[in-house]
Amino acid sequence: MLKTMQKHGMTLAIFAAVLTGLTALVNQLTKTTIDEQAAKQQKALFDQVIPSDFYDNNLQDSCFVVQAPQLGKGNHRVFIARKGDKATGAVMEATAPDGYSGAIQLLVGTDFSGTVLGTRVTEHHETPGLGDKIEVRLSDWILHFAGKIIHGEDDAAFAVKKDGGEFDQFTGATITPRAVVNAVKRAGLYAETLPSQLNQLQACEE
Repeated sequence: MLKTMQKHGMTLAIFAAVLTGLTALVNQLTKTTIDEQAAKQQKALFDQVIPSDFYDNNLQDSCFVVQAPQLGKGNHRVFIARKGDKATGAVMEATAPDGYSGAIQLLVGTDFSGTVLGTRVTEHHETPGLGDKIEVRLSDWILHFAGKIIHGEDDAAFAVKKDGGEFDQFTGATITPRAVVNAVKRAGLYAETLPSQLNQLQACEE
């Protein structure tokens, strides 16, 4: 009986080792492809929030990690756009913490003088049929940020119409668009401070 148990135990150990080795091999072989696809998806998203003729550097390689209350709690990535030797703008990960159903994750592209180049929602949990109109696949509402100028922190126009601003709210849902508008405004104002701190930014880890 003992010998039989030892034999079965050895068989299972060998099987586990082979399976682990195969899994590691498959992961290694597919890692490059997965990384390439992720990079392509990220580039496609960048192209939606910042014009391709606005920069000539590799935006994905110009990644920095910041802790800025204007972008939300915790670390956020900021990608600096450059044309030649001149920094021209930024693509920023931002969080609207006050969505109706929780935090809304955004990607915001701006220049350094208050002009929003584009905005997209990357993650949210808003109510289907109401707050989810922040998604570009469901509504063109998010497209209206492109070209808008933030005239300082006290710019009353950069708000939803219910608050006296120029952005539409959704029928039956004001909290969601208000949260997004305010988050984009804060990100744009933060971008204006970036030129003075470019040399101090911490690069993203690869």
